[in-house]
Amino acid sequence: MTRPFSQFFSEAGDFAQFESELHAGLDLFWKTAAVIMHDSSIHLALSNPSLLSLESNFFSTLFLYSYYRTGIPTDRRALYVAVNQCLRGMVTGCDNILDDEYKVTLETDLPAQAHRFRSVLDIMVSDRTLFALLTRYCTEHNLPVEKAIEASAASLQALARSGAQEASEEGGIGERLVPEDVLLKIHHFKTGILFQSPWVIPSLLEAAVPPEASAMREALHDIGIGCQIFDDVVDLFVDLGNQRHNYVASYLTHRQPADVWRRMESLSATENAGDVFYAEFPDVYRSMTSEGLSRLEDGLRRLFFQRHHHLVRPAALFIAGRIGVRIED
Repeated sequence: MTRPFSQFFSEAGDFAQFESELHAGLDLFWKTAAVIMHDSSIHLALSNPSLLSLESNFFSTLFLYSYYRTGIPTDRRALYVAVNQCLRGMVTGCDNILDDEYKVTLETDLPAQAHRFRSVLDIMVSDRTLFALLTRYCTEHNLPVEKAIEASAASLQALARSGAQEASEEGGIGERLVPEDVLLKIHHFKTGILFQSPWVIPSLLEAAVPPEASAMREALHDIGIGCQIFDDVVDLFVDLGNQRHNYVASYLTHRQPADVWRRMESLSATENAGDVFYAEFPDVYRSMTSEGLSRLEDGLRRLFFQRHHHLVRPAALFIAGRIGVRIED
């Protein structure tokens, strides 16, 4: 059973500060969104406690940690939490439409079965909330409105790099790349750059970008790659069915004996194919999850201050559990 995220960090006093800033940023997001939706026929719920928990905002907390690590002041850290919630709403809304599902970012009174429109609404409201946050910040700090326009455009450009990779796979792929190329040519854009996007707007709004920011972006990139390898372990047969790139599928095709990848392909239409395949080839599961864990822990170790290095392992295991990967620890 996955332990609550807050238990991992209860002994680290810094994380009480993070929780306060996380709540302040999420509150800013919700209140700004509520103003934007005022007088519409859709009512926004502002106080769902589950949306404020550290467990529900794991990656937002890691992004917040990167701002803390570089010395960005607390008021702007809260602003960037709100900004990242906007990016999250846009990305999740797009993923929901592409995957024909609904993961909540906005709590409204729309019917649950209206998941496509709810996703569209999430994208529209998140985009307008982002621009409202940026223009208000520029106004309050005597910055030209062009700076808000520049920051808004930069955020779209960052997300579009990831989205373009997703779009390139919608019609299926023509070849199964070698594993190294999946990481360099596919997952770098799909997930690595996506995990760096929370630094795009701070890099424009901060008067002086902290010199440590580059190291933080690289750490977040590697955390994203580790997460994507875990995703590929879990989604192996989904990706096979949809003819999408998958690191595990490439590893099996190019680095394993022919009978292993033939067995993978023979199971593609089988119910619970992943469970069956990994039960037959446990070494494959261990190898792939070990690689994902190693990359994830390396990124977390570089993200965290040394005084928090004892939290690297439990944080990585928490991520694995949330993605659906079992790690023997």
